[in-house]
Amino acid sequence: MAAAVLEGVLRPDLPWRAVSVTVTVGLTPTLLWRRTNPLLMVVIAFAVTSLAPLLTNGDPLDAYTMVYVLVLLYSLFRWGSGREAAIGLAITMVVVSLSLLSGRLTLGDAGGAFAVTFSAIALGGALRYRAGARMRELDQIKLLERERLARDLHDTVAHHISAMAIRAQAGIATSASRPNSATEALHVIEAEAAQALDEMRAMVRLLRRDQPAESAPVRRITDLGQLASPGRSGPSVEVEISDDIGELPLSIEAAIYRIAQESVTNARRHARHATRIEVRVAADDTSVRLRVSDDGDGGLVRSAGSPGYGLIGMIERADLLGGTCEAGPAPDRGWTVTAVLPRTGAVT
Repeated sequence: MAAAVLEGVLRPDLPWRAVSVTVTVGLTPTLLWRRTNPLLMVVIAFAVTSLAPLLTNGDPLDAYTMVYVLVLLYSLFRWGSGREAAIGLAITMVVVSLSLLSGRLTLGDAGGAFAVTFSAIALGGALRYRAGARMRELDQIKLLERERLARDLHDTVAHHISAMAIRAQAGIATSASRPNSATEALHVIEAEAAQALDEMRAMVRLLRRDQPAESAPVRRITDLGQLASPGRSGPSVEVEISDDIGELPLSIEAAIYRIAQESVTNARRHARHATRIEVRVAADDTSVRLRVSDDGDGGLVRSAGSPGYGLIGMIERADLLGGTCEAGPAPDRGWTVTAVLPRTGAVT
């Protein structure tokens, strides 16, 4: 609006100064709804600019500031539906054609108008396609992470079922000589069955594809020691696990391991000039906290062709288990990943 007013004041050759400034300023609010109602805003802009010559004895508006109408066209093809884009394209063709037939545009001007108009349309369509492709990639990454988590949950259920079978066999074998052992076995089986049921419900919610879960060893927090390395090639990895971790659901232990593994892998690949990577796991009465940090120069540098979706997978895994995962530069230097998961392992 300020630019339109300045053009009206400072441009001596602007014809129909009052009408041009009024129309230009009056149509500016259409930019506020260009994403939510792009077709309606394009129709309003074209209708007003097409009727404005009735007030100027047929002379077209010649305000340079009116170039913002191209933003409306861009927005239509960027955020509008396919139907709205088709209708908007037809309206654009009709408006430019009528201007050409009425003599308000010469053939050369019409060619330039079409070129500029379709440039805005092409840009909106290209960015729309790119944004859609990225969203599909993100959805695919989330789906893959859900499937990996579902496989981990499948393995935890198998663990509980095996424990139930072993305890049942032990109870049967000792029931004759130790009647109380059967009762103890039943209590253990009840607890294992409850955990297995919770894990199975989580698996059913997470497994999206009609494919069997692959069998794989269930990683636990104690396996984090395998990530430690002296740093002969690349940064050294130090692992510290608090003594008060206690008993945790296998799904939580597997998630802690996977997030730590991905974080260490990212730091080794992308942390600039890092010499040390620290993995710390601690717990309290309600949650388990993982912290992975490095002493690099402050950020992660992605190698060429790296999709950079590891963090998305970690966030998705933590969110599915009712926790959080955050990553970013540390206050002093390096990069830090922090994950907080509930001890109960509840899946939201």
